[in-house]
Amino acid sequence: MRSREYLMTATPYCILTKMGLCLFVQDGGSLPPKAAHAFGSSKTGEMRASPLAVPANAPSRKKRLELDDDLDTECPSQKQARSGPQPRLPSCPLTLNPPPAPVHALDVTTPSRLGPYVLLEPEEGSRTYRALHCPTGTEYICKVYPACERLAVLEPYWRLPHHGHVARPAEVLAGTQLLYAFFLRPHGDMHSLVRRRRRLPEPEAAALFRQMAAALAHCHQHGLVLRDLKLRRFVFTDRERTKLVLENLEDACVLTGPDDSLWDKHACPAYVGPEILSSRASYSGKAADVWSLGVALFTMLAGHYPFQDSEPALLFGKIRRGAFALPEGLSAPARCLVRCLLRREPTERLTASGILLHPWLRENAIPAALPRSRHCEADQVVPEGPGLEEAEEEGERDMGLYG
Repeated sequence: MRSREYLMTATPYCILTKMGLCLFVQDGGSLPPKAAHAFGSSKTGEMRASPLAVPANAPSRKKRLELDDDLDTECPSQKQARSGPQPRLPSCPLTLNPPPAPVHALDVTTPSRLGPYVLLEPEEGSRTYRALHCPTGTEYICKVYPACERLAVLEPYWRLPHHGHVARPAEVLAGTQLLYAFFLRPHGDMHSLVRRRRRLPEPEAAALFRQMAAALAHCHQHGLVLRDLKLRRFVFTDRERTKLVLENLEDACVLTGPDDSLWDKHACPAYVGPEILSSRASYSGKAADVWSLGVALFTMLAGHYPFQDSEPALLFGKIRRGAFALPEGLSAPARCLVRCLLRREPTERLTASGILLHPWLRENAIPAALPRSRHCEADQVVPEGPGLEEAEEEGERDMGLYG
């Protein structure tokens, strides 16, 4: 009787495993043995585990690029991305894990126990925390979302097959109020590396950029447009900082067919494509991703963004014109690849899969160990104005570009 009463009064939670997404129950503590056994029972009155499905009209979680009218009369306005029927999540075998502890707020200021994890201090803002897996001592990054967003957060991971350069949550715990996604703690990101090193030697840049392009090509192949693509989103999985993964799919847009047209104006200012700024209609989401990847490659090779200005209106004007100067000393194949990615006309850009076939990446074979630059030339210094140190932070914090 205790098993039956326990299950009838418990609240649901779900676990994302390698096999799929399952719904379980929780009451803030561990399931008693009898209650766990009752999950497999079919008696009348007892709850059973069931798979979560994506409703046909499930909205996608989006950020938007918003600017005041007095900054630029042609600045992007809020528009909805094209959407359609969403596929259903497949069922998965029943797996029992300890339910999470009842943490009821996004702002966790003191260490909190969450099943086998302990949430520590926040990393970035109030939604990302350091976490420790107590049984193994492994460090994780925990991203916390409102539970109502769980379908938008988890759907891209269901759509995308495993890939060596795209990170996936090691575990997801979902209570009635909050969703907790645990990722292995990285060893820094590409933005920090370029900020510290300035220009990267071409062999090292090619080895890292190849991994970034492979992640993007895999996402595009399986119907995901990443949006908000930038250096900071690629993180290292090793202490030597040679292996990269896309840190998450938080901002990805799930396509429902071959048409990749998007309507919403969404990007980081330094990485936004000219068609997003100028177009009054839809634009190609995949081509916009390729432009952003081109900005990342230019920055890796030059030590600064191709388009810079402290005033958003002037910055966007430079991006619309599409004129940039490549630094001296770059090889002809490197110059060619940058120009193939930063073309004003979206249809003239390489595809993500085409990038991997470019001669620059084929000539710079994967080295056994990436070289480290020990010299800094005069033109490697980030210029005055919003450089790598603060441009992304200012764009997100001061200009009101994100909702």
